[in-house]
Amino acid sequence: MTSFGQVLGIYLLRAHRQPPDPVPQAKALVGHGLEGDVHGKGRPDTARQVLLVDRSTLAALDLPPGGLREQLTVDLPGLDRLPPGTRLRVGEATLEVTMPCEPCEVVGRYLGVPDPYALRDALRGRRGVLARVVATTGEGWIRLGDAIVVEPPAAPGPAFR
Repeated sequence: MTSFGQVLGIYLLRAHRQPPDPVPQAKALVGHGLEGDVHGKGRPDTARQVLLVDRSTLAALDLPPGGLREQLTVDLPGLDRLPPGTRLRVGEATLEVTMPCEPCEVVGRYLGVPDPYALRDALRGRRGVLARVVATTGEGWIRLGDAIVVEPPAAPGPAFR
């Protein structure tokens, strides 16, 4: 089953401990994440190249887009339930979901919330998903408003005897 979503926000984390910069587009680099973002720079092929967060999580916690330090804010119901291996075609990039993003109190500290541990607990099961860039077409651009096509992981092949 293929489902669709949309890119609502794109953010680059240009340095650790700095707020994310909103941008209208970003270039996806296979094995590295988004050009100009600190994730994936020094560690090619890391599983933590791009963080996607659904807008419903941000709305439920009264946080602005980019507030959870995500690179992509999306409208994609069910994002947090996508299994590893799911492919997301986003603009000219193909991302592969690697794992759910586990919440920590650091995000709450960056946001200056009174109780970072309460925010961490509120994010359990809905912190978004981490993905890696596995392919690009054209120049690999992801732009605001781009559609997201979800391709479920391939079914395992037959067992050998």
